[in-house]
Amino acid sequence: MASSDIAAILENSKELDRLRKDQEEILLEINKLHKKLQTTPEVVEKPGDNSLARLKVLYTQAKDLSDSEANISNLLISQLDAVLPPGPQGQPRRRIGKVCVTEGNEQRRKRVKTESDISRLTPSMRNQLEACAGLKGEQVAARVTPRNAEKDEWFVVKVIHFDKETKEFEVLDEEPGDDEDSSGQRQYKLPMGNIIPFPKSNDLSSAPDFPPGKHVLAVYPGTTALYKATVVHGHRKRKTDDYVLEFDDDEEDGSLPQRTVPFHKVVPMPEGHRP
Repeated sequence: MASSDIAAILENSKELDRLRKDQEEILLEINKLHKKLQTTPEVVEKPGDNSLARLKVLYTQAKDLSDSEANISNLLISQLDAVLPPGPQGQPRRRIGKVCVTEGNEQRRKRVKTESDISRLTPSMRNQLEACAGLKGEQVAARVTPRNAEKDEWFVVKVIHFDKETKEFEVLDEEPGDDEDSSGQRQYKLPMGNIIPFPKSNDLSSAPDFPPGKHVLAVYPGTTALYKATVVHGHRKRKTDDYVLEFDDDEEDGSLPQRTVPFHKVVPMPEGHRP
């Protein structure tokens, strides 16, 4: 192995370490802004405030650093592949999640779920976890499988807790349907992919401007269940806080009635969803 090869690997390792330190600094700034906006959201209404513009800049920097980290990591892998001898190295490995672990290595497997592993996530992934943790106490749209149900359904639930290690939400269905086994509230543990946050009820700008004909999931009036619907009028065009929707399978007298739904009870149709 040439000394120049080792020097190049060490140099890229130093660059990788520098990128991670820069990411940590950006993340700290992002978290400070998040806290500021959560505690005093009205600050964005003040003339001259640049909180949102600053947040956008920080997210852009975080993405650029994350992309650079991925490029350097791929380069290091290529450099190591070039200098390592062919053939199997060490014990057989198997993949758990996104981390390769040695067969039978219990300590390594447990370490996958520790805070030290979380700290090595890219800024975008850490920000996603922080955003999920910030949903505690909020109502969200959740895909669940109720007892005795043949398929998944979407309900309005309240977030009780988000576990950053398992990436699972603990949620409460506060108003279970009449077909449930009991009239009491029900709790579920759901993965991140089963949760969609609603737009903030006090922030109309947080709601997407769905065009007419767009398919969405929306809370059917008078219920806590979400169903597939088609946008007839978006809230911005009508200059109101509501959408006008037509729900699938809501036929009355041979036609679909148009129903008004508040903007904070409508979410995008999940990719690949089949209601």
